[in-house]
Amino acid sequence: MSNSLLSLVLLDNPVTPDMSAVAKVLRARHPELATEVGENGAVQQAQTNSPLIRCGNELVAVMSMPARIPDDAGLWSRAAGTWPESKSVAARHRGHLIVSVLGQNQRPLPSARLTTAVIGALIATMPECCAVVWNGRVARSAELWLDLSSRSFAPFPDYPSSLWVDILPFRSKTGIGAVTIGLSAFAGREIEFETHKLTLPTLIDKVDGLTVYLVEHGLVVKDGDTFGRDSRERFSARYKDSDRFEGLPVLFCTDGSS
Repeated sequence: MSNSLLSLVLLDNPVTPDMSAVAKVLRARHPELATEVGENGAVQQAQTNSPLIRCGNELVAVMSMPARIPDDAGLWSRAAGTWPESKSVAARHRGHLIVSVLGQNQRPLPSARLTTAVIGALIATMPECCAVVWNGRVARSAELWLDLSSRSFAPFPDYPSSLWVDILPFRSKTGIGAVTIGLSAFAGREIEFETHKLTLPTLIDKVDGLTVYLVEHGLVVKDGDTFGRDSRERFSARYKDSDRFEGLPVLFCTDGSS
């Protein structure tokens, strides 16, 4: 499982960020995070077109690219389910920023928190920002990212996992289901959850709760485990390749109907 989380901030027009301004906003939004713009030797370690910002003991690279990102119809179709304007925003962008924490063997959750905070500061200082594509899998509006990124360092379970993971509902032969997109970066698998007992809002709530738990703890639910609130609500979990989603490795959860 790769734990390098690379994110793209889409821009209506290509522009290079003022990293001093970004650092100032980052300090104001997250005073607990020691922040400064990388200088001298730190900058020389990266490409000249990839400014660095130091956050605590980590370096975050922000590379400005005067070009559109490659088209991905599936990405924007998924985003349109909760963000109807997503496809038009994607169509109009003319540049993007690449944002990533530098270094080997980065732990996914700390890296996600830091990257999310830096992106929030970029959006706060750059009116050209129009969307964020997280790790190539999840697209969100700049406005939503600016709002939720204020919780980048909130304790479990209040950090903004909805920026990192999509939960998509579907109909199954026996009822309804939902699948995650993006969880594998944290837990190595997605969740595919089918039920014939739960309502759709309850199902989404269950998947969201399990998603946040796995983001925090990793894939601690083992193949064959059961889980639930009490003895009356039990769900089974199996490791498998999805029959529905092109062999996607999933934690397949059911309420006993499958």
